[in-house]
Amino acid sequence: MITVKSSGKASSEILVVGVANRDGKLVVEVGSPELHKSLSISSLIESFADLGATGAPDEITKVTPKSGHRLIIGTGLGSVQTEYSHETLRRAAGAATRALASKKSADFALPHKNIAGLAAITEGIGLGAYSFTEHRGNSKAAQKAPLSSATIISTLGDSAEGKAALKRAAVITKYVHIVRNLVNTPANHLSPSIFVTKMKALCGPLGVKVEIVDEKALKSKGYGGIYSVGQGSANPPRLFHISYAPTAKKKVKQLAFVGKGITFDTGGYALKPALGMDAMKTDMAGAASVIAAALAIAELKLPVSINAYACMAENMISDNATRPGDVITTFSGKTVEVLNPDAEGRLVMADGITRAIVDAKKTGGLDALVDVATLTGAQIIALGTRTAAVMGNNDHLIQDFLTAASVAGESFWAMPLPEELRATLDTPVADIANVGDKSGGMLVAGVFLKEFVSDETPWIHLDIAGPSYVEKNEHGYNAIGATGISVRSLIALAQSYSSQ
Repeated sequence: MITVKSSGKASSEILVVGVANRDGKLVVEVGSPELHKSLSISSLIESFADLGATGAPDEITKVTPKSGHRLIIGTGLGSVQTEYSHETLRRAAGAATRALASKKSADFALPHKNIAGLAAITEGIGLGAYSFTEHRGNSKAAQKAPLSSATIISTLGDSAEGKAALKRAAVITKYVHIVRNLVNTPANHLSPSIFVTKMKALCGPLGVKVEIVDEKALKSKGYGGIYSVGQGSANPPRLFHISYAPTAKKKVKQLAFVGKGITFDTGGYALKPALGMDAMKTDMAGAASVIAAALAIAELKLPVSINAYACMAENMISDNATRPGDVITTFSGKTVEVLNPDAEGRLVMADGITRAIVDAKKTGGLDALVDVATLTGAQIIALGTRTAAVMGNNDHLIQDFLTAASVAGESFWAMPLPEELRATLDTPVADIANVGDKSGGMLVAGVFLKEFVSDETPWIHLDIAGPSYVEKNEHGYNAIGATGISVRSLIALAQSYSSQ
């Protein structure tokens, strides 16, 4: 992990500044008035212009000045603003950090006016300073290491509030990195049991309680959704449950997160095409995200109660795999006709959602139930690869989440759950089918999950299929590979609920 600190003075030979555009003319934005005076701004603008800089977001321009700093990095901020949005700062800092791979240190003098802006820059630096080389052999030494340390030129970091913001940003980026590592890991190195072992090791130091339901217990206790998806694999399924409660005795909000954890998805007997199947190692991004977010909440000691459930399975073909047309009984007691074994994520999630609600009844019910899944390819068709979907049964919770996501800098868009789509899931042989109308497939999947949520439980479903992974065109603080989307938003939601 990169070390990020704040100081009122520059100390590195490398300096990062903002470059913006006002009516076609370049503007150099430097967060420190003292540093601004010491730089030859007009000369710097000429150098950036000569190199073709426009100030566009994600644009990086490198200048070697004649005196002073050895290297000055200009990172695009877009149009000039009186105050730049926190996500603009986050992305600009992240893009610059990625461009500084192999460098030891750099000073960041991006414009910000408050602690939240300082925190956003810190997060951008931390998120941009990432690489995944665990499975490289001879080529590992040739890979550029991420920037080692960064100093944000700001006097705001000296205050207690500023120091707390830097610490919080470090915790958030640490757990996003954990999710990225898990999602980037090949399936032969990350079975359901290995996932559980890795995540369990992180729980002890935080005082988080752990429960592991193995394949025998899943079968005997009626988790038909998870068990049926995983029964065809040599790597058996798991339900991984962790819980955190603050030490304070006052009444706190009760939250539950449920994540889809398909460590590899062949499609089962609805076999996927070979082209692109390698990306199905990422189908456990939801499970990684909810566990990581819960651990971050515990490390930050937020005054909320959180239970997180990772529904882990590998969807493979064998003589024991679920067939098209099989009928299974979920943990809720509802029976499902599995018309398409490749619509497996909703089956494991049905069990996880039911378990979360059952557990919550013992403590008075939930204030929010959030499930996270790389659930449908239809999400990408509807919203593309950078915007995730949110659906649910409670408008207040949807708005609370969208507000939290905006604060965190993650892109989500609210989608409906049309009543008429429920009829497309009817089947003559079971309570419900696992697939319905192909039109609006993302919404149909949400409607299916809604069947397992009690009316009194505020619930939202996050479909992160596209934004969970960057296949091409790295941007901002996201390189090619896993992004860790939803972790920051879940933490922000918990943070907002901790103050209510």
